[in-house]
Amino acid sequence: MRTVRLPNGTQVPALGQGTWRMGEGQRSAAEEAACLRLGIDLGMTLIDTAEMYGDGAAEQVVAEAIAGQRDRVFLVSKVYPHNAGKKAAVLACESSLKRLKTDRIDLYLLHWRGSVPLAETVAVFEHLRREGKLRHWGVSNLDTDDMEELLGVPGGDACAANQVLYNPDHRGIEFDLLPWQAARGIPAMAYSPVGLGGRLLRNPALVAAAARHAATPAQIAIAWSLRRPDVISIPKAGSAGHVRENARAADIVLTAEDLAAIDTAFPPPRRKQPLAML
Repeated sequence: MRTVRLPNGTQVPALGQGTWRMGEGQRSAAEEAACLRLGIDLGMTLIDTAEMYGDGAAEQVVAEAIAGQRDRVFLVSKVYPHNAGKKAAVLACESSLKRLKTDRIDLYLLHWRGSVPLAETVAVFEHLRREGKLRHWGVSNLDTDDMEELLGVPGGDACAANQVLYNPDHRGIEFDLLPWQAARGIPAMAYSPVGLGGRLLRNPALVAAAARHAATPAQIAIAWSLRRPDVISIPKAGSAGHVRENARAADIVLTAEDLAAIDTAFPPPRRKQPLAML
């Protein structure tokens, strides 16, 4: 598995596993945990979750998946914006740690920007990091101006990642945010790399590329997100077959023909666009 470098030199898998909508009854927690364990065995040892997902139930699924193998996993979780203040963030972090049945979170993200000043959130994240409850912290759904403000507050330059929506249908961040982060060594984490609802995967450009690679359109979308050395992709899988499919996407190298066809179908941005979010 190729890795991506965090600002302090830590290497993490370029392809990880998402958990959005896990723990919500679509499948049993045992089935979902088994999928995550299979993904770990296939090299997708970065697992992303959040206190918001299933009101903490996704974190509990992750706890079951990583039981007995915590040290193999790079664990990412996220805090609600309304829990990002001094006392609330400490309590939220401790609650996540309890649900995850671990003593530390490897990367703790502000889920999106709310009313709590960034300086206050950074200060409490740094406090939690000094206490050993966090190894790294970062943000999610912050645009370029937010990131500039973040790095301007005391301790803000310790930001390790920014998790954002990124797939061929949502590539506005290529205009300014991705280059800005790349210049500062801050990787992006691409959530929903295969889109929602299946529309993206029906696009003829992805279907044709899939045929050329004996792959699926979803694998092509994931491979597309992985074409950049500074992007971590975190697709979710709901079955063992889906997990294996995602893992194989890491081996696909898109050709110039593939990329040109995708660019024609989904043109790169030529101007600043509002940050897309789900």
